[in-house]
Amino acid sequence: MARITRREFVAGTIGTTAAASLLKPTTADAQRRPNILFILADDMGWADLSCYGRPDYQTPNLDKLATQGIRFTNAYSAAPVCTPTRVGWITGRYPARLPVGLEEPITEKKELGERVKTIGIPREHPTIPSLIKAQRYDAALIGKWHLGYLPYFGPLKCGFDEFFGIMSGAADHFSHKTMASEPDLYEGEVSVDRVGYITDLLTDRAVDYLKREHKNPFYLSLHYTAPHWPWEGPKDKAISDAMKYGPMGFRAGGSLKVYGEMMKSMDAGIGRVLETLRSTGLDKNTLVIFTSDNGGERFSYNWPFTGQKMDLHEGGVRVPAIVRWPGVTKAGVVSDQPVITMDWTATMIAAAGGKPDPNYPFDGQDLREVLAGKLALFDRTFFWRTKSQGAMRNGKWKYLRDVKNESLYDLSVDEHEQADYKNAETATFERLRAEFRKWDTAVVPYPAEKES
Repeated sequence: MARITRREFVAGTIGTTAAASLLKPTTADAQRRPNILFILADDMGWADLSCYGRPDYQTPNLDKLATQGIRFTNAYSAAPVCTPTRVGWITGRYPARLPVGLEEPITEKKELGERVKTIGIPREHPTIPSLIKAQRYDAALIGKWHLGYLPYFGPLKCGFDEFFGIMSGAADHFSHKTMASEPDLYEGEVSVDRVGYITDLLTDRAVDYLKREHKNPFYLSLHYTAPHWPWEGPKDKAISDAMKYGPMGFRAGGSLKVYGEMMKSMDAGIGRVLETLRSTGLDKNTLVIFTSDNGGERFSYNWPFTGQKMDLHEGGVRVPAIVRWPGVTKAGVVSDQPVITMDWTATMIAAAGGKPDPNYPFDGQDLREVLAGKLALFDRTFFWRTKSQGAMRNGKWKYLRDVKNESLYDLSVDEHEQADYKNAETATFERLRAEFRKWDTAVVPYPAEKES
């Protein structure tokens, strides 16, 4: 495999400058623009694919996709948990720029009370579907939403033409019910009853979507609920039938074997989707991006990193990412270029011929020249924040703080984050801490904790 190595420093930027108003494309322009398929796994660890090192099962379809395009080793999620990363995806901006991005994650609908009316993506905020539809694209979301509940929020209210999937953060893979035992499978904004393992149902819908006659280029977001708990493989309906609904029931049980079955099922589904692209001839003009919403959890393989989901160590935010774009990407490339969730949004909108709303500039960067192999590796600056932690990556350096401690790591030699350089590299530590604090004060603050 070809590998992109660091050859020179090119000053990077985390944002895309404000641009002029969106221009409507001509029919000829639209024909040259790619269809876009964005596939998002749920709670999948950095090394949960066999092409990233998982030793106990194989993911042949995603492995094959990696051989056909670029596999990134320094890809990051916008957050270490579901909702905030999805805010980064749909807006192209840091999650902390919106109140909904402070939810870690959005809880069950009944638990929100009156907050259910305000926790979601504001209708006036530009989103990836609204921006891409301005370029005469069709836009569909199949899978997990987790960005606010009906009747106040939802995929259709954010610009998608159609939606099939779940609204909440997790649903049983067979009953499609939430932890509160509420039905959570929707067609548009209507609750529906379907029989089947949800990975298969989402795959079936994606295949049906791709087989349609498309008059316009399309943007399809396929957000699998695997391998998120409850831990149920495609042959585990008996586990679902015996489910004791609630947080403990949903998170209980599981095994490495069951996790592997969930992963293999998702890989097989993605294989069916990719084969549909090939058999319909759509693959020749379709940009495919695969990644995960955050680091893995209990049965994930986050090696060689420390931490997991909910944590700002590398294991919580380093994720796999694979991109195939015929005519742009070369086959079999492994890239060490740092990238983050919001970059995919900026890249997809640029590929469609669009631009960000100048009032809401992207924090992500258009990576088309990276994908085409026209840029040497360049340093990036990324920020993360949770209620208990904050982090910043600047080039090879990573600043990390929690409630009691602050650390500085050199990721070029210590991706395990074991050697704290804050006393040896005092100037670098102070610089990164100051830059993080400046960013932290510029985004939405966390609400003050109520006294009990």
